[in-house]
Amino acid sequence: MRTVGVEEELLLVDPKSGGPRSVATRILKNAGGVVAGSDPGRLSGSLEHEFQQQMLETNSAPHADLTELADDIRHCRNRAITAAREAGVRVIASGTSPLPVEPRQFPDPRYLLIAQTFGITASEQLTCACHVHVAVESDDEGVAVLDRIRCWLPVLTALSANSPYWQGLDTRYASFRSQAMLRWPTAGPADVFGSAANYHATVDAMLSSGVMMDKGMVYFDARLSHHVPTVEIRVADVCADAADTVLIAALVRGLVETAASSWQAGGAAPPIPASMLRLATWQAGRYGVGGTLLDPLTLQPRPAADVVADLITHVRPALAESGDEALVEFQAGEVLGRGNGADRQRAVFRRTGHLVDVVADLARVTSGQDAL
Repeated sequence: MRTVGVEEELLLVDPKSGGPRSVATRILKNAGGVVAGSDPGRLSGSLEHEFQQQMLETNSAPHADLTELADDIRHCRNRAITAAREAGVRVIASGTSPLPVEPRQFPDPRYLLIAQTFGITASEQLTCACHVHVAVESDDEGVAVLDRIRCWLPVLTALSANSPYWQGLDTRYASFRSQAMLRWPTAGPADVFGSAANYHATVDAMLSSGVMMDKGMVYFDARLSHHVPTVEIRVADVCADAADTVLIAALVRGLVETAASSWQAGGAAPPIPASMLRLATWQAGRYGVGGTLLDPLTLQPRPAADVVADLITHVRPALAESGDEALVEFQAGEVLGRGNGADRQRAVFRRTGHLVDVVADLARVTSGQDAL
């Protein structure tokens, strides 16, 4: 069974004002620094810095069993929460800060060069994603997977959407993080590559253009990892509830296994142009699961619940084989029934009228004290 690992980007906020605080350096010191495994070629439960000082990144170990993955995700969150508490701040899982913020970059030479090169795109970049890694046997298999899952990725954005606010304002989007990411020249959906050779040739051309600094700046919706033998799916907002994170991980693994099986059987990748996938991504980021999504194959608008059901049907054989079918059916039903993280944030604001209450609620859900 393929292993799956999760990276979560988390915001550090003041417990009283709810505004983000630039204390990542102090938190990592409290936690004993960056904790990495003995093998740098594998993900292995860790707590690390990110682009801005108001953020931390957690990395789970790779797991075949999703119950173990869920425990690992919660352990990573609890470790971040404990270290943050010693620095006088709280941790929230939200794709953007509900309250206004002035991002402060982590003092890393690479980050400083990115900031100098990309200007306001970098200086305003304070978004938190959930990246899912699934093991693949080779670059050939990995690129075959990327070509075959791309049309389904907007559905994951809709399910995970958890960033309705930006600089204290309601953006009218369920996932404004997905919009903010498109400011980067290397971000968004890619066209069908057809082969690992074409994928690598594309990345090499991007590097030689001088626009992209290094392979770490390949911000495609899904890419080959440049440091572990996985495909990395990057379209999800960080989810407030860890149970939703596990849902996204299960669906991603199902998509990868389904795509790999199709490739091995000689099935073709859906020939959908990236320009249309950008529309599907916009629709998912705008409305989440509360309206219509674009059908992954026809690109016609359909009720979000029907499109989610089609995704589950598409990956059902893989879910049954891995034992994840019941988990996905239940948790997807939960999201469709009560809404995603963006719906919860807005509901709290409607009830209280204060964004600081939205932040406090996110902190409770992130820590597992409350469920969505």
